[in-house]
Amino acid sequence: MSEITKAIQILCDEKNLSYEMVMEALESAMAAAYRKDFGNRQQNIKVKFDPDTGDMKVWDEKIVVEDIDAEELEKAQVELAERREQAHKEQRELAEEEIADLAHFNPKTEIMITEAKAIKPKVKVGETLIIDLEVGGDFGRMAAQTAKQVIIQKLREAERNTVLEDFKKQQGSIVFGFVQRFDRGGALIVDLGKVTGLVPAGEQTRRDHYKLGTRMKFYVASVAMGQRGPEIILSRADKRMVQVIFEQEIPEIASGEVEIKGIARDAGNRSKVAVFTADENIDPIGSCIGQRGSRITTIIEELGGEKIDVIQYNDNAEQYIKHALSPAKVAGVELNGDTKEAVVYVVPDQFSLAIGREGQNVRLAAELTGWKIKVVEQGGEKIVSSDEEPAVVEESATQEPEKIEETAE
Repeated sequence: MSEITKAIQILCDEKNLSYEMVMEALESAMAAAYRKDFGNRQQNIKVKFDPDTGDMKVWDEKIVVEDIDAEELEKAQVELAERREQAHKEQRELAEEEIADLAHFNPKTEIMITEAKAIKPKVKVGETLIIDLEVGGDFGRMAAQTAKQVIIQKLREAERNTVLEDFKKQQGSIVFGFVQRFDRGGALIVDLGKVTGLVPAGEQTRRDHYKLGTRMKFYVASVAMGQRGPEIILSRADKRMVQVIFEQEIPEIASGEVEIKGIARDAGNRSKVAVFTADENIDPIGSCIGQRGSRITTIIEELGGEKIDVIQYNDNAEQYIKHALSPAKVAGVELNGDTKEAVVYVVPDQFSLAIGREGQNVRLAAELTGWKIKVVEQGGEKIVSSDEEPAVVEESATQEPEKIEETAE
């Protein structure tokens, strides 16, 4: 067995590639090399290579077609150019049926019958004509080098594809990575082992401290093959990260006994998670909090200290909105089903708590429930809507942000 054959076999065994696929790539590379150094662009070069002996056969392969008058062919080319120009002005591509009436001839893959008979007298239109080509000694050495390069290239492609497939299976899950560095655009580069991941600036959180070498969890948002290999987009801000961590840390959610109905997240600050169970013997909120808050504490630590409100989901929109505004106590709710707007009434000492710092609490409650929420102070003049800007909301607050921010468990 030759060195090339051994190398091909090792590549196939280690990277789970078929022998035929590697040989096909190898022979295509040799054909390109031959055409470049010994042939011309109008040749359709094919190569058959024997890796055991190093011998090879090279030929030009063409389909025999009817003779086409040179003047007719030239006119067809002019007409084709005009039709392409018109299609370009219309910002579209020419369809095959639009050029079917024009004479066409591809000298790389076709040969006219008169020229073909000069090579093989009994050849007929429609046949494939094989024109044998000489293989010089110089090309033999070149072919060996080409074989080596193709094997190396295939090895790299196989490794990239393996990494890509591995991470495609992990898309939508959480992986560990080591903080490496920031690029010029502010994106965080994360070492994932065989490959690096990218955390765009918008997928980072202010609460996190990205120190060099720190081991952290990241949500795998997307995986694709780019020009330089696998492109793995990670996130620390995606609300789906909250769901995956809940599934990992709370057995009742992992088993399906407790269901997450919705998540609203202000990444790095606070999340609201609505939970539900059809089993009357299970307390969905208690399951998530854990004994003495053990489970929710672990989740908060995983999210870098982000506060978590676990609330009871309810099919009744009025009750759901009341729960969603936790930790504030709601006095009453008026619903407009046509506009999906809710007016929520609270007593004065609950007003600041209901809207939250810069309107965070009411905005998250609106996102979670899908209702636009307007908080009204009973007996007062203060009104805040969930879609108002933070600066406007802050002006309506009567307390400092530190005094109104609490964690609901």
